[in-house]
Amino acid sequence: MATYLDQAREVLRIEAEGINALLDQLDSAFDRAVDMIMASPGRVVITGIGKSGIIGQKIAATLNSTGTSSVFLHPVEAMHGDLGSVDPHDVVLAISYSGETSELNLLLPSLKSRGVKVIAMTGNPNSTLAGHGDAVLKVAVPREACPLGLAPTSSTTAALAMGDALAVVLLNCKKFQAADFRRNHPGGSLGERLKVKVSEVMLTAEQIPVIATDCTLAEAVAVLNERNLGAVLVMAGEDLLGIITDGDIRRLVSRGDTLAMRTIAEVMTRAPKTIDEQLLAADALSIMQRHEITFLPVHNQAGHLVGALHLQDLLGKGEFRFMV
Repeated sequence: MATYLDQAREVLRIEAEGINALLDQLDSAFDRAVDMIMASPGRVVITGIGKSGIIGQKIAATLNSTGTSSVFLHPVEAMHGDLGSVDPHDVVLAISYSGETSELNLLLPSLKSRGVKVIAMTGNPNSTLAGHGDAVLKVAVPREACPLGLAPTSSTTAALAMGDALAVVLLNCKKFQAADFRRNHPGGSLGERLKVKVSEVMLTAEQIPVIATDCTLAEAVAVLNERNLGAVLVMAGEDLLGIITDGDIRRLVSRGDTLAMRTIAEVMTRAPKTIDEQLLAADALSIMQRHEITFLPVHNQAGHLVGALHLQDLLGKGEFRFMV
């Protein structure tokens, strides 16, 4: 009897065989599908039931994260009112390997009567679903990995791969960039979030807490309280002279001093740590960690202040602890 590893390898070989079979099935219908989506001012509405529906939900998620607005529509719920969410400008991607799924095919005449374009993804180009398609993406596989030939395995993998192909081609058509992807994934992994440039996440203009050298400490504290960023920058024109932090004020008060007893120049830290706007957020985090600070002024190549960066702008609350 074959070992577990032997069986697993055979499943992977069969699934790879199914994906490879798609290469010979790609034709001008794929071009039409892309053109239909690119020309549409609406969304891609993906529908399917059972395992095909689960694959459809994943394709919708991939499209959304790569710049193509998409939504999943359950065909049964659509027939009971949710069809009203489909706009005539939308493009529907309907998925059924057999192409004869009754719940899905019952929906197709209603979609067509609304003038909606339909992309059919099926393993049977002669099916009812294919007959309703304005473009037919063929995803037939030689065999299922399931030895009984019953559980969708290779067929769902092929549909998923075709969905990825569609998403990536659309991504390229839209000139979707890494920065766009990160904007769609604000909760993504720390490593991905730290790959952005400082200039993409820094505070700018009125968001930067600044005071002039002739301000009083009471005015500095007012700005600290208003901005709630833990620091305020002391400026002389375009030149950054120093920084005053919450900690500086606490230490002042703990010594028994009052705000009226000290000047800005006496309390501020001169020549604070800064970072160039073209460096990465990871570089900013490294500086903050090394010096145990949470606020970092940002300068341009000319040395002028152009922004400020708080630890929360990089990581969010509660996600980082200094390692000492």
